[in-house]
Amino acid sequence: MSKITASPPHIALLPSAGMGHLTPFLRLASMLSSRSCTVTLITASPSVSAAESSHISFFLSQHPQVKHIEFQVLPSKPTTDDPFFLQFEATNRSVHLLYPSLASASPPLSAIFSDFAVAPSIAPVAADLGIPNYIISTTSCKFFCLLAYLPVLLSDPLSFSSSLSEVSIPGITPLPLPSIPPPFKNPNHLFTSLTAANAQALSKAKGILMNIFDDFEPETLAAINSGRVLDNLPPILPIGPLETFEPKKELDQSYLPWLDSQPAESVVYVSFGSRTAMSSAQITELSKGLERSGYRFLWVLKTSKVDKDDKEELKDLLEESFFDRTKNKGRIVKGWVSQQDILEHRAIGGFLNHCGWNSVMEAARKGIPMLAWPQHGDQSVNAEVVEKAGLGIWERKWGWGLEGLVSGEEIGKKIVELMEDEKLRGLARKVGENAGKAIGIGGKSEKVLTEVLEYLEQKKN
Repeated sequence: MSKITASPPHIALLPSAGMGHLTPFLRLASMLSSRSCTVTLITASPSVSAAESSHISFFLSQHPQVKHIEFQVLPSKPTTDDPFFLQFEATNRSVHLLYPSLASASPPLSAIFSDFAVAPSIAPVAADLGIPNYIISTTSCKFFCLLAYLPVLLSDPLSFSSSLSEVSIPGITPLPLPSIPPPFKNPNHLFTSLTAANAQALSKAKGILMNIFDDFEPETLAAINSGRVLDNLPPILPIGPLETFEPKKELDQSYLPWLDSQPAESVVYVSFGSRTAMSSAQITELSKGLERSGYRFLWVLKTSKVDKDDKEELKDLLEESFFDRTKNKGRIVKGWVSQQDILEHRAIGGFLNHCGWNSVMEAARKGIPMLAWPQHGDQSVNAEVVEKAGLGIWERKWGWGLEGLVSGEEIGKKIVELMEDEKLRGLARKVGENAGKAIGIGGKSEKVLTEVLEYLEQKKN
């Protein structure tokens, strides 16, 4: 993307808890820095996981020009056992403490780019500083519509009634009731009340910067920007797919020699992100499915969430005979990997994943067809978006709150479908071409980000 040259703005970035939230902020920080902007990264302490702390430290070591403010969040009274929900709440209660540091920033701040999860608390800080606040959305445009419309839905106790098959939001196709995150069906849940407060604060933002591109969700983007979803939202500004930053020195690259030796588009890449931990029984069925498919595979296997210790060894998870039978067909990795490097590799022909939004945009950028297996949060809605965009296939009866295992036989059949569907491969390739155009010089996403920075530059001067 092109550089801002005259008097670049100074932008503070405030992410929220979770690798899925942190990753796009680090990528955006790198992009803004490459455009000669002064960038300040704000992080909460303590972080939820060692992985987050490690990624932040390494990012800052590789980007010494990025300023860093670390602030201590006020202590919480636990109301849930989910550390991310607690961190969302604690961060919102603590953001006002940032005012003195931000007010004394040099050069003076031009804007704050903050996570949706801190929208209510950062709005008054930005107002007191006299600078605009842009919200960063870390999900699909369709799921963002659900987030924005949540206060309206909660005002009607029948919105999420089990007697309904779908949830209606003006301007967009209805959402299947099973795709709604379970906490939203309980108005007293901490996550629900936090999200509703975040949504109500959106109108105070200058704009919503979203890691999407025009051609991926055109109908939903048009609906929300025309006021059909809500009439008081700031504009949605698509700036994706975001350029990647990966802390390579910290990553496992032991698989690379093997991957380099595989034929083009012959390998299935399998990864379910940092917040998904499969049961040992489902891991066994997935291993059977990979073997049954007959395709080569690279499997990043995690047995615990990112905020938990992952001490199990591969030999404790899978039978030794599986490794013997597949030693020439596949590789299994337990450490952190450079997902973007893997997806860019010529040997990768398909991607079996959970439909976390960062993974979706990484696959879209390279035109890699996906087999969607959503697990929680926004992922079921994201899977629908992926399917409609032509980037992948989605087996709706897998997982997502349903009891029972997905059998190895079922998994194997869907992997074969993923790898052998030439029409899907062509559609995914077209998605990749459109993504490349969007972020290229003169592309729609490139223009949007340039216009935002030019506005901030002019406002500064």
